[in-house]
Amino acid sequence: MERLIEIKKAKKVIFVGDTHGDLEASKIVIENFLKPENKIVFLGDYVDRGPFSKENLDFLLKMREKYPKNIILLQGNHEGYHILKFSPADFWESLTEKEYKKYCQIVKNFPLVVIAKKIIALHAALPDVKSLKEINEIKLGSKEWIQVCWGDFVEKNGKDMGFDFFAGRPQFGRDYFFELMERFKKKVLVRSHQPYVPKFMFNDRCLTIFTSCAYKREREIAILDFEKNVQTAKDLKIIRI
Repeated sequence: MERLIEIKKAKKVIFVGDTHGDLEASKIVIENFLKPENKIVFLGDYVDRGPFSKENLDFLLKMREKYPKNIILLQGNHEGYHILKFSPADFWESLTEKEYKKYCQIVKNFPLVVIAKKIIALHAALPDVKSLKEINEIKLGSKEWIQVCWGDFVEKNGKDMGFDFFAGRPQFGRDYFFELMERFKKKVLVRSHQPYVPKFMFNDRCLTIFTSCAYKREREIAILDFEKNVQTAKDLKIIRI
C-alpha cells in the first residue's frame, strides 16, 4: 500500500485544502482544473462540518475512480475517525453500521503524502521519519500518522512544542519544520488542517490553505506550474474559488 505518491510529470499540480462537506467547492475545482495534463491533490478532510459530507466524499471517490491518474485523495484527520475519535463527527455518526464499515475500509487506504519536485504536500505536519521512502511504512494510528494527520505548526522556535489538549493535537515549531525539510530536501510544504494560522509561515516556506465554506477563511487552492523553479510558497499561484 502506497502512503507516499510522487508526481514526476504534469503541466500543473493543483492543491486543494480541506473541503469539509463543501460539495460546491469540489465541483468547481474538478470542472475548472481536471485536464489530462494536470494532477489534482486533495489534502484530506472531505467530511464533517459542512452540509454535504456524504455527497462530497462520494463525488470525489467517483471522480478518482474515473480519473485515477489525475486525482489524488490524501488522508486527513477526519478520515481517521475509526482510529481516533473526535468531534464534530456528524458524517461518521450519521452512518449505518454497514455504511460505516464501507467508508472506513475506503479511507484507510488513502495515501498520506505527495511530493512534486521541491514540494511536499500533506494534511497537517511533517512525519519524523529518516527518509521519504519510510513514509510508505507509516502505520495507521502510529506517532508518525498522528503527526501527518493531526499535527499543528506554531511560529515559534523549537521542535516538539507539546500537546494542545484543548484541540487534541501535537504541536511543532520552526526548528522541527526546517530540520525535516532539510532532511527531505524539499523547499515548500503545502498543507491545510489549521484554519487559524497565517497562510504563510516559516519564511514563506509553509503554505496553509482551505477550500471549504465551513470556515471563515476564503476558499483557495494553490497551483504549481511544473516548469517553474519554486523556492518559497509565494512562487505558487494561489487563487480563490
